Amino acid sequence: MSNYSGIFIIDKPEGITSQGVVSRVRRILGMKRVGHGGTLDPMATGVLPIFTGRATRAAGMLLDAEKSYRAGFKTGMVSDTRDITGMLTETDAKLPTESEISAVLPQFLGEQLQTPPMYSAVKIGGKKLYEIARQGGEIERKPREITIFSIDYLGCENSEHFIDVACSKGTYIRELIHDIGAWLGCGAVMSSLRRTKTGGFTLSESITLETLAEAVESGEISSVMRTVDVFFAQYPAMIATENEEKKILVGAVFSANLADGFYRVYGENGDFLMLGEIKNGEMKTVKSFFEVD
Repeated sequence: MSNYSGIFIIDKPEGITSQGVVSRVRRILGMKRVGHGGTLDPMATGVLPIFTGRATRAAGMLLDAEKSYRAGFKTGMVSDTRDITGMLTETDAKLPTESEISAVLPQFLGEQLQTPPMYSAVKIGGKKLYEIARQGGEIERKPREITIFSIDYLGCENSEHFIDVACSKGTYIRELIHDIGAWLGCGAVMSSLRRTKTGGFTLSESITLETLAEAVESGEISSVMRTVDVFFAQYPAMIATENEEKKILVGAVFSANLADGFYRVYGENGDFLMLGEIKNGEMKTVKSFFEVD
């Protein structure tokens, strides 16, 4: 069985779940330890970081990252799922112009509360909301704090309007579009969604599942795999001494004469050992990434 340990920035195709992408990568790489860094709906495409081997320990840390999307939507209708895959109902309202849509978008900037849609994977009482919704049920959901950092109108093509959105974790773009439609008084449903950025990983560096398979087949997997330390590139690097490395391997705290903060810690041989944090002159492990025999 293969033992690749790193990050693959996959351009998720439409019509497959994020977990489905994980299953495909497992088969391509021939390994079990694979995870993703943030769910995308089946209809969505775009940046889906896949973590493998020891790098899976970083996957959960991506959930808090800012994300960017390009979304399409159509006005004059509403949907139970908030997108075109659900039960659509047309409204009788006059359709807004492009300038009218552009004018209302600033209303949705900044910190705000958003209620998760019923067709979502949020769990309440041990059951996912979409499971309840598919049975015809609906329960009260608590609004969540989100932040819309930017929202830009891009124009309209074939009755589909497009926006670019940068937002915090937990933001449902289809719920945002539903709210925009309600504000306009005409209704709106999401018609397409493409994630363009998450946690510093961008669409320009992503690859298809087919490209990954070809790289494995040709023995050039290193050309498409990112080492896990790039995820922490914003932090300074530190080289541990032999004695410090011994302490890192057993999770012990040790003295460090450096400024407080987070550090990428490497062994003398260049291996990435951990993300560490110094507080009051002591280094402790935040997350270790060395291989365990």
